Amino acid sequence: MAKKATVKRTLKKPVEKSVRSLSKPTSKAADGAPKLLSGGNPQIAKGDGDGPVQQYLAALPGWKRDVGVTLDQLIVRTLPNVRKAVRWNTPFYGIEGQGWFLGFHCITKYMKVAFLNGGSLKPLPPVESKQPNVRYFHVYEGDVIDEDQFADWFRQAAELPGDRCF
Repeated sequence: MAKKATVKRTLKKPVEKSVRSLSKPTSKAADGAPKLLSGGNPQIAKGDGDGPVQQYLAALPGWKRDVGVTLDQLIVRTLPNVRKAVRWNTPFYGIEGQGWFLGFHCITKYMKVAFLNGGSLKPLPPVESKQPNVRYFHVYEGDVIDEDQFADWFRQAAELPGDRCF
């Protein structure tokens, strides 16, 4: 019978210090700006209202900031009474009493716009999800957003029962 290989690992820091540093994550970069997570997604504290969403948008890197600001402005222009919040480092949009219908998230090469009941939209947003009713639209650098199509999707999505889980 073959022996199992073992791997020795040496710690560069004492275990206590490593555990302590894991228990207190930092949400700010050295310059005080929000920390950027995987794909450049800003780490923003959970919060309700326009303030946390504007913090998220301001912290987006490069061309993704323009996409985020454009989406936010288009959503507000299309649905002036939209409710906003940040959850899981993602801005969400909803209608009071109906739940959330949309969120977007920074991925390395694109912005992922998530329609939480996108399976009911006409035409369907093009990207499928593991969740049968969720649909995505990916915006890449240099893409031109079809504002008429997005505004139509926003209106349709706002009329559907939204996600009330948070």
